[in-house]
Amino acid sequence: MGFNTCSRGTWRRHGRAAFPCERSAYPPHVLRHAAAMELLQAGVDRAVIALWLGHESVETTQIYLDADLALKEQALAKTNPVKGVPKRFRPDDELLAFLKQL
Repeated sequence: MGFNTCSRGTWRRHGRAAFPCERSAYPPHVLRHAAAMELLQAGVDRAVIALWLGHESVETTQIYLDADLALKEQALAKTNPVKGVPKRFRPDDELLAFLKQL
């Protein structure tokens, strides 16, 4: 069985000092999910992410990935399309010079 770093049992065993963010706006589960999504967007294989999260199977991780994509699609569906003709972004010389120096 996989491990779960944000389980209530962990909270009870190690106490509040070990996980001070549990009662904050960003509990460990939220931080784990955010980190996993960053790894996915960085190109890390979902099987590696599943192992890192302690999931027993990749399918468990896939549920979260599908849910995240569904939430994004729902948010996009609520937006209003841009009125007018879409234009291509053309950076000015100052921005290009800044990017070249990086």
